[in-house]
Amino acid sequence: MIKFLDLQKINMLHQEAIENRLLAAFRSGWYLLGNEVKTFETSLARYIGASHAIGVANGLDALRLIFRAYIELGMMKPGDEVIVPANTYIASVLAISDNGLIPVFCEPDLVDFNIDIARIEDCITARTKAILIVHLYGKAVFSKELQRIVKRHDLKIIEDNAQAIGAEWKGMKTGALGDAAGFSFYPGKNLGALGDAGAVSCKDEALAQTIRAIANYGSIKKYVNLYKGLNSRLDELQAAVLDEKLKFIDADNARRRAIADYYAENIKNEKIILPVLPADPLSHVWHLYVIRTKNREALQSYLTQYEIQTLIHYPIPPYRQEAYREYNSLCFELTEQIHEEVLSLPISPVLSDVEVEHVVEILNKF
Repeated sequence: MIKFLDLQKINMLHQEAIENRLLAAFRSGWYLLGNEVKTFETSLARYIGASHAIGVANGLDALRLIFRAYIELGMMKPGDEVIVPANTYIASVLAISDNGLIPVFCEPDLVDFNIDIARIEDCITARTKAILIVHLYGKAVFSKELQRIVKRHDLKIIEDNAQAIGAEWKGMKTGALGDAAGFSFYPGKNLGALGDAGAVSCKDEALAQTIRAIANYGSIKKYVNLYKGLNSRLDELQAAVLDEKLKFIDADNARRRAIADYYAENIKNEKIILPVLPADPLSHVWHLYVIRTKNREALQSYLTQYEIQTLIHYPIPPYRQEAYREYNSLCFELTEQIHEEVLSLPISPVLSDVEVEHVVEILNKF
């Protein structure tokens, strides 16, 4: 079986180092808001080139906390609008609506699956306060035109960087492109913890301090609560694991790029539409390698017969979910085409050349 993602094999690459870090954290007797978290926050901020990094409980909370902090700082209020790609994972939208803000869906670009920057301005109204860009599948989405749009309309750029740690735009890493960014370190991410974990990065000190307080019951001093806060803290054990694995993220991403290059050069099947390789290879970290086909169910079943695992990211757009039935009547043709056609192939740092070649061989015979 060629697994879609072999998490055990990925983590076993760093077994001794991770076990040593976990043992040290265990023996320290300090399990929350300690040195491991501080060390990882410093390492992460330095890596992405951000002024601040704040460890939190998970990726959804990272985005929730950004919007909540902007509300507490008076820069947003319930009822304000946030533009978001229509084809993103539902967490992007949950973070908006959870704060009483209104998601405004924007169609993606069919070539790279990211939000179509050329369509953003048509979505802006007098109530728009931010654009939530999602670096979907690991591809950085940014441009000079996006910068002009937000400047012209005085908007915030918030990055959903759950899938793209290490990706770059003109030498700047995602997570440091906008005003603030949310990271997920769910085990299956390019940088994965051994459980749930997340982080926020930002440029503004007041925003960082507010996020830290809200995530800690609204408190910056024990038993003194400035906000009606949350409990969303990165623990010492997960921070230790992440800090160790962060050392290898560039090498892991390079391996993913090599596999994506091989797929692009060798998959030759007219029934399959491949993702386009970007002009700048560093702009994509290939969290997912997503093909499109009109015969998805047949192709997935065929690959399963040959013991090649695949997944669908994602079968139902957020605005079509029962949870958002108030938006169920909306229609976004490109988004719905994408959700009906996409299929994710195996891609990970531990996938061998033989396995990659086998995937290609089987695909070309479909």
